[in-house]
Amino acid sequence: MNNTLQLTAYYIYLPVVIGLTLLVAHQLFRNGKIFMYDIFHNQKDIALATNALFKIGFYLLNIGFALSIIYFHAVHTREELIVRLSTKIGGFMIYLGIMMLLNLLLFMRGRKQARRRAWERQQFAEQLGGNSQHPAV
Repeated sequence: MNNTLQLTAYYIYLPVVIGLTLLVAHQLFRNGKIFMYDIFHNQKDIALATNALFKIGFYLLNIGFALSIIYFHAVHTREELIVRLSTKIGGFMIYLGIMMLLNLLLFMRGRKQARRRAWERQQFAEQLGGNSQHPAV
């Protein structure tokens, strides 16, 4: 029964963590497009390409981490199976939440910098425009 429970742990763990990763990535990067449009000044092609690359990186990082922590110590009872799965999946969910928040912070930081640069360009253009209206005597 030990090997059966051990395999059951893997059969439950893998689809759950991969499914969670796909769900979080879908939500994060679907909503992240708005930030990307803002960061890249509505240049849709660049924004979507960058968003897709970030999404692939998110998949690789999180599924890779899930696979790196997959090992289960010997599972002898069903109760032990539930406890170990809960601990392992719960820990992964905390990690995934932290990764999602870090990505969101990166999106917000990029958006803030893009807006600051746009404001600086606008100020510079206004200064140039102001100087051309008042030529030196």
